[in-house]
Amino acid sequence: MAVTIPQKAFTFLQKLAKNNDRDWFNEHKKEFKAVEAEIKEFYNELLHRIQEYDNIEKLKIFRIYRDVRFSKNKDPYKTHFGGNFIRIKPNLRGSYYLHIAPEGSFIAVGFWAPEKEDLLRIRKELELDASELREIIEEKSFKKIWGELEGEELKTAPKGFKKDHENIDLIRKKQFVFTKYFSDEEVLSPNFIEEINTAFKAIRPYFDYMTDVLTTDENGLSLLDN
Repeated sequence: MAVTIPQKAFTFLQKLAKNNDRDWFNEHKKEFKAVEAEIKEFYNELLHRIQEYDNIEKLKIFRIYRDVRFSKNKDPYKTHFGGNFIRIKPNLRGSYYLHIAPEGSFIAVGFWAPEKEDLLRIRKELELDASELREIIEEKSFKKIWGELEGEELKTAPKGFKKDHENIDLIRKKQFVFTKYFSDEEVLSPNFIEEINTAFKAIRPYFDYMTDVLTTDENGLSLLDN
């Protein structure tokens, strides 16, 4: 029997959104723990499936408690569940993310906050040649699943790069992310875990390309210790 996201997960999150305070949460702690247990079961089953074709260093399921110290939003609890599947570094790069929220569920893959050195290395590679990356992300079956490359970007060229470079649309990016959204009906479906798994499998050519870039220098020599 397929592991699924229960309807009560959405129900709880909807109630939490309307009652986002500690008193209400503490009164419904037992309900939360029951939902959380099923959510964790789903994430761990997904981890098991991903590990059949990729090497994951760790699964990080984020806590429901918000850090409000530096936020204008002082609500103490998140109104979603989130978890990150992190590939083994430095040999493998990129990560998979699953976000569960009423009318706001999605999966995302890629590079959210590349380190300064990694971002420069990616940009230098794209300055030399972006044809391989474009071929990967424009392939029909890939694009049908993942759509367009997303992420924050500069309004102009980064320092040291030409504004009129043929690959400036890629070079000025600060993030390299793909996102796929799901309706509540799709999330609650018995096929949801397989839909995610199929999408994650499809991202591998992109991950393989970026890993190759980030583990070699501009001459193609390995940066990994022998």
